[in-house]
Amino acid sequence: MNEQNYSCQIGANFTAKEAFDAINHVSEWWTTDLTGSSGSLNDIFTVRFSDTSVTFKIVEAVPNKKIVWLVTDCYLHWLKDKKEWIGTRLNWEISTEKGSTLISFTHIGLVPELECFNDCKEGWNFHIGKSLFKLLTEQKGIPDINTRTENINQSGPLSESRSAIN
Repeated sequence: MNEQNYSCQIGANFTAKEAFDAINHVSEWWTTDLTGSSGSLNDIFTVRFSDTSVTFKIVEAVPNKKIVWLVTDCYLHWLKDKKEWIGTRLNWEISTEKGSTLISFTHIGLVPELECFNDCKEGWNFHIGKSLFKLLTEQKGIPDINTRTENINQSGPLSESRSAIN
């Protein structure tokens, strides 16, 4: 089986430091319901969306270049396997070229065979492609899931791709 991870990219005229800082300010672009700390290597934090919760540990952090979050626990209330994300990794890579910065995001382990793939893909498309991008370009993200449904169909800067697991 050729598994394909969900991945996407956003880019614009912001610095690598601004990108790194914005990703780490999870409550400004993903959800305001966050406990713990999401700024440094080995930090542990939990995000919540009503009955859904996901706990992460930052397992790699290279300032202004790369961040990796490991899912250590989750409760995805709408799925049969409510723990489907455990062990998956969220990989953020930041690069700069000719005054423009690119954020490449891959959710390693979020593959089409998973029950949540389509819903999670839609969620990432909004939270990264709209909210994180807006935080970086307008200094104000859209961090709550309640706004996602009204904005999800608007066009935006997201470039979606998939990369094979080696």
